[in-house]
Amino acid sequence: MKLTLNVWRQPATGLAGRFERYIAEDVDENMSFLEMLDAVNERLMREGKDPIAFDHDCREGICGSCGFMINGEAHGPLPETTVCQLHMRNYRDGQELWLEPWRARAFPVIKDLVVDRSSLDRIIQAGGYVTVRTGSAPDANAIPVPKSNAERAMDAAVCIGCGACVAACPNASAMLFTSAKVSHLGLLPQGQPERMERVRDMVAAMDEEHFGHCTNHGACQNACPKDISVDYIAFLNRDLLRSAVRE
Repeated sequence: MKLTLNVWRQPATGLAGRFERYIAEDVDENMSFLEMLDAVNERLMREGKDPIAFDHDCREGICGSCGFMINGEAHGPLPETTVCQLHMRNYRDGQELWLEPWRARAFPVIKDLVVDRSSLDRIIQAGGYVTVRTGSAPDANAIPVPKSNAERAMDAAVCIGCGACVAACPNASAMLFTSAKVSHLGLLPQGQPERMERVRDMVAAMDEEHFGHCTNHGACQNACPKDISVDYIAFLNRDLLRSAVRE
């Protein structure tokens, strides 16, 4: 398989960038997308050229490190799939692809396809934790948790913080990410003592990081590789209203 890659190349934050064209030849359909880029980079390095910078770590769709736009779609065309789990059999011989980093004010480009997503870390630092003493691991069923709450909390907790929701949102909002982190603690008993303070602090941190506002576009849910529902945004909004009433 032979592909034409138009890759965003930017040497550093604040410097001008541009698309550069590369030809990926002898691409095996069983390669992952990142393995294909590895092969392109090996050739570039043999030619004495600067390899394409992109984030990666586990390459198993778990860590949330990888992620960029492929033909205008976050993580590429497949639903519930990260770039590292996207395989080249989903593309056809001779196809032209456009690769660019997440586009958001809160995600400044570090180099090429790598962006600074530490703004998401700062939202977590604002309240995405439990400080109350929980003791050692309790016996099974020692703390009653309704099955529906446990399932919803675990569905929210699968968020890997890749930033695809922000990149896909026309407003560059981080509401899906923030709501998932708020909800998975707010639905469990251990998260109740700080529930109202948590939602206020995390939403305030999100605003301080210059993320956009949510207008219920729904692109975030479609782009999420873990299929996190926009229903969690409604959960966050309800808790945010309750926290305002209790002040």
